[in-house]
Amino acid sequence: MKRRLAAFWGRVRALLAKEFLQLLRDPRMRFTLIVPPLIQLFIFGYAATFDVRHAQVAVVNHDDGQQSRELLSSIAASGHYTLRFVPTLSAASAEMDGGAVGVIVQIPARFSQQPRIELIADGSDPNTAQLVVAELAQIVGRYAAAQARYVPPITVEERAWFNPNLEDRWFFIPGIMANVLFVSTMMLTAMMVVREREIGTLERLMVTPVGRLEFLVGKMVPVACVGLFDVALITSVAILWFGVPLRGSVVALVLASLTLLASTQGLGLLISSYAATQQQAMLSAMFFIMPMTVLSGFAFPIRNMPESVQLLTWIDPLRYYLVVVRDIFLKGGAITDHFFEFAMMMLLGSAALALSVIRVR
Repeated sequence: MKRRLAAFWGRVRALLAKEFLQLLRDPRMRFTLIVPPLIQLFIFGYAATFDVRHAQVAVVNHDDGQQSRELLSSIAASGHYTLRFVPTLSAASAEMDGGAVGVIVQIPARFSQQPRIELIADGSDPNTAQLVVAELAQIVGRYAAAQARYVPPITVEERAWFNPNLEDRWFFIPGIMANVLFVSTMMLTAMMVVREREIGTLERLMVTPVGRLEFLVGKMVPVACVGLFDVALITSVAILWFGVPLRGSVVALVLASLTLLASTQGLGLLISSYAATQQQAMLSAMFFIMPMTVLSGFAFPIRNMPESVQLLTWIDPLRYYLVVVRDIFLKGGAITDHFFEFAMMMLLGSAALALSVIRVR
C-alpha cells in the first residue's frame, strides 16, 4: 500500500512539475496570467456604471419669465446636465434623433399662470431615460416646494448600508473577479488537454504508468493555482486601488473560489473530451460562458428574469459564487452565512468532475 501511494505521488509530482514548467516558461502565458485580468478590472472598474453623471438636455422655453429662468438655473446647478437652448420642439427632436441630447425639457407659454413642464426622454436607452427623468422630476419637485413654501409633513432620510455612497464599482468589481476566475480556468483547462492531443504528447502519456486520476490531478492543480493567483491579484487591486472594502473572511473567499474551480475545471475537462482542436475547445467554452454569465446575476438581477429562465440559474455555479463573494466583500459574510450556496457549488462541481472522469479516457 505504501509503495502504491509513494508511486502515485511520485507520478503526480512529475506531472505537476511538467505542467508548471509548461505554463510559466512561455512568455505569452505569463502575460495572459497577469495583464488580461487587470485590463478587465480597470475597464469595468471605471467604465461599468449605471449612474448618469452627465447628460445633454435640450430646452424649449416658450416662457421667458423669471420663474422659468429660476427653474432652469436649478437644473443647471445640479452639475449633472448641460442645457442646450433650442427655439422649437422640432429642432430639439432633430437633436435627439442625432444623439446630441438625451432629454428635452419643454416649458409652455404662461408658465407662471400654468406651472407645468414636459419632459421627453430618449427611450432607446431605457435605463438612462428612467434615471434622468426621475432626477429631473426631483429637481422640479424641490423647486416647486420652495416656491410654494411647502413643508412636507414627513421628512425622508435616505441611508444605504454596506455601500453608503452607492458606488457601482463596489458591486461590479467582485463580479469581475468571479468572471475572470470562471472564464480563464475553464478555457485553460480545456485547451491544456486538447493541446496535449494536438501535439501528440497525450498518446505518450497514455502508454506510461500514469493513471486517469493522476492525469486529471496533474492538469487541474496548476490551473487551480492560476485561478487563485488571479483572485489574489484582483482582490489586492480592488482594495488598494479602487478602495473596495473586504469586510468578510479571506478563508471563506478562498474556499468559495476552490468550490467554483471544481465546476469550471470539470466543464473544461468535459469540453476537452469532445474537442479535437484548441479552436474547437475555445468555441465550445464560449457556448457555456456567455449564457452562464448572463444567468449568474452579474449585471442583471435574477429576480427580474422570467420564472422559466430563473429555473435555469439553479444549475449555474457562477450564480452562487457571486452571492458569496459580494457578501464577503461588502457585508462581512462568512462560511456559516452561506451553507446553501456552498452546498450547491459543491454539488454542481462534484457532478461536473464525475462526468469529466467518465468522459476523459
